Amino acid sequence: MLVNAENVRFSYGGNLIFSDVSFTLHEGERVGLIGANGEGKTTLIKLILGELPPDYGSITQKNTIKIGYLEQNGGYESGNTVYGEMLEIFKEQTAAIEKLNALSLRLSECEYGSKEFLDISSKIENLNSYIASHDSYNIEVKIKTVLNGMGFNGLYGQIVDTMSGGEKTRLKLARLLLEEPDLLILDEPTNHLDIPTLFWLEEYLSSFKGAILVVSHDRYFLDRLCNRMLEIENGKLISFSGNYSKYKVLKAERNARLLKEYEAQAEERAKLQTYVDKNIVRATTAKSAQSRVKQLEKMQILEKPYTPPSAPQFTFNFDEPSYENVLEIKDLNLEIGGKRLICGGQLQIKRGERVALTGENGTGKTTLLKQIVANKIPNIGLGRFVKIAYYDQEGLNLNTQNTVLSELWERHVLYTQTEIRSALARAGLFEEDMQKPVGALSGGERAKLALCILESERGNFLILDEPTNHLDLPARESLERALSDYEGTLLFVSHDRYFISALAGKIVEIENRTLKTYDGGYEFFTSEKQKLAEAERQREEEIKNFEYKERKNASFRSAKERAAEARKKERIKKIEADICAVEREEEQINAQLSNPEVAADYKKVGQLLQNLEELKIRLDALYKEYGEVL
Repeated sequence: MLVNAENVRFSYGGNLIFSDVSFTLHEGERVGLIGANGEGKTTLIKLILGELPPDYGSITQKNTIKIGYLEQNGGYESGNTVYGEMLEIFKEQTAAIEKLNALSLRLSECEYGSKEFLDISSKIENLNSYIASHDSYNIEVKIKTVLNGMGFNGLYGQIVDTMSGGEKTRLKLARLLLEEPDLLILDEPTNHLDIPTLFWLEEYLSSFKGAILVVSHDRYFLDRLCNRMLEIENGKLISFSGNYSKYKVLKAERNARLLKEYEAQAEERAKLQTYVDKNIVRATTAKSAQSRVKQLEKMQILEKPYTPPSAPQFTFNFDEPSYENVLEIKDLNLEIGGKRLICGGQLQIKRGERVALTGENGTGKTTLLKQIVANKIPNIGLGRFVKIAYYDQEGLNLNTQNTVLSELWERHVLYTQTEIRSALARAGLFEEDMQKPVGALSGGERAKLALCILESERGNFLILDEPTNHLDLPARESLERALSDYEGTLLFVSHDRYFISALAGKIVEIENRTLKTYDGGYEFFTSEKQKLAEAERQREEEIKNFEYKERKNASFRSAKERAAEARKKERIKKIEADICAVEREEEQINAQLSNPEVAADYKKVGQLLQNLEELKIRLDALYKEYGEVL
């Protein structure tokens, strides 16, 4: 047991967040924590961390538990470099290695078998044991594996404080992985990760030794990682075994069972009450009616199963279909701010195709979408009768000064107010939202408004840039259903792999500044990518194993062998210093010989040439010795 909660209740500002919450987190578990926005997921995490006290109940932790917590969009401030910051985690281990090296050097200067020699040898053995148990010789490999996997390859020397917010959050996650806590709590860890990094993280966490509690809207991530789901709904917490897909089945079965039990009891109560009402006043049947009254009084009344608010509803239609060829990109060279993003890009999209555009962060996905929408580059051609409707993840096409109602109405002035309100209500924006300024909306509310506007534009070519960002799970699933029913052409960017898998029939990846097309769905794409990744992993593993064996062999040498090796290193260091000194003397003599005043004095020149010859003989001897020692 790592964490145990019993009958926890918590309220904020007089509003009850949840009550009667009980659960246990065990060692090695992978638990997903889900629930609609505002249900209290982050609050529950802060209660587990001890940052908030419960109103009632208790949360206990295992003694000496080490918890690592990644906040959603959590900050990270440091004047250190990326690599230096990670190295700080292992400062005790690096200090042990440095001490071992110093003791080995001292050992080389001791008389073999002396008391000092034996004392130092004992300390060396203890250090070797500590280093081996912590796998300290692989510190560099560990750091580089995590940093490269989390997308920091080539950024080792960057100062942390100069990084973007998303980069800092990723770096915080990298640090937590290297710290290896007993319980790793992650709040939306996939928000700032591209698809290759997501795959790497899932693989890494699959072999993570500690327990994991994760809050995420990424259904693919929850499916691959979790073996239990905790859901907060309507102030209650319920545990379901299995991953997210299993949870969906179990929850549906549970709700159906509870509803059936509730309806059966309600029917039985109605029958009993009807009998009582008809017979309680009759002398002949009053006794039997009274027994039914007692039955009703003893009956534990079942609570009607909670029905969550309806998810947003979307419907995407168009007035006129396009011609067969919707989009054709030929020999596209695309750059931004002097940075080349795509070289000689080729892409063709036919009517009715559903294409996902993928690639690492910063490769130019959003830039390419915007260029297609702008349609001002000769290398990007749109077919006849193509009508684009564009979803901008940044919401730049929204007027933040408008109210929600006017933002849609100004685009469709011929609609009645009833039609505008009905469209917004279907998207999940209700009466209390109508007069809100667009700039005051939450991320989820703004996304719903933008999707409602997209729906009203009736485009036959939908171009979507991260449409599931800020949407909760029911809203994402509703959007998927609507786009699955859409008969037009679809091009979209998304980090939501479940969303891609449900919709895409073709994947286009921006990689190494090219557009690479995979004529198949997401499973085909991932299979091809994993084949390449596996080959690369095998190569890296071979290198890692070789380096580890070399270090291991070195660490298990005898004290006499280590002493000899230390003397050898010291001799090499001395020869290298002597070579540098002789070469400097040569440079000084050559400089004097090039001086006209010195050149005029033949005696001095003769002496300098003799000195130079002696230095060359000495240098040859040093290089010969250097080769023999090596």
